[in-house]
Amino acid sequence: MNPLDTRDPGTTAWSARRIDALAAGTLVVMWSSGFIGAALGTRYAPADTLLAWRYVTAAVLVTGWAVLRGVRPQRRTWPRVALLGLLCQCLYLGGVVTGVGIGVPPGTAALVAALQPLLVAVVAAPLLGEQTSAAQRAGLVLGVVGVGLVVASDLGAGAAGVLGYALVVVGMLALSGGTLLERRLRLPVSLLESLTVQTLTAAAFFVVVAAADKHLAPPADPRFWWSVCWVVGLSTFGGYGSYLVVLRRSGATRVSTLLFLTPPTTALWAFLMFGTRPGLLALPGAIVCALAVLLVLRRSPRAAHELTDELTDVVA
Repeated sequence: MNPLDTRDPGTTAWSARRIDALAAGTLVVMWSSGFIGAALGTRYAPADTLLAWRYVTAAVLVTGWAVLRGVRPQRRTWPRVALLGLLCQCLYLGGVVTGVGIGVPPGTAALVAALQPLLVAVVAAPLLGEQTSAAQRAGLVLGVVGVGLVVASDLGAGAAGVLGYALVVVGMLALSGGTLLERRLRLPVSLLESLTVQTLTAAAFFVVVAAADKHLAPPADPRFWWSVCWVVGLSTFGGYGSYLVVLRRSGATRVSTLLFLTPPTTALWAFLMFGTRPGLLALPGAIVCALAVLLVLRRSPRAAHELTDELTDVVA
């Protein structure tokens, strides 16, 4: 312990737990908003059009903020951070949003995505040394069951072929790989620097894809731009920003486990915005998901403080 640090250890640990809880809650709400934003935006334009303008807008904003803050991405870390952006943003979103766009039901896509925590937990033990207890492993399986109950009414709907489901699986695998890689590399970059590089990478990727499909021109409907604002503010900055915070503070298994709560949260979003009534099993499924997360996260809270000053620098 630093002898010059006069902060009370109990107070500091309590502050860290509050930051962890706030980051976790923000992650669940904001990550869920992405599915709603995709439903809004693809009403007026193809998925690649929405994704291209989402990231062009986000890149302008985050790069401008980085310049004002004096943040300059380092050449030696840029390629590795860009690779994380390719996995966690380009391939994940490209796979899931395109798969849903060609007929995969959102609930089925959510169920496939719910396999990610299991995959991450299995690989994180030998690769990262993040051991899981028997109760935590049971919680991971229980989480998949809970998600299945939430999306039960959605299963079997849609008219997607093998390609659509393959895209969703690829997206899930890409996010899993990116999550493990980020935790493995532990790159010495700030959150703002990481978001800047990843957002620029995603913008370039989706602009090329949309241009190749001749979908780059945005529609004139102003509701499309409202959708862009939604996914930029809530899903990109809120969702991916909080994802990186929780990942760095709490580890790959815990951040992935929180995603079990996104299907029931998305169902609530859909009910409030579109009047879509959840299935009869949605409420029991949400309860099962919550119990699963409690099982997995039930261990001594980490007194992780390394991001506190950095978060203050980003928002100051």
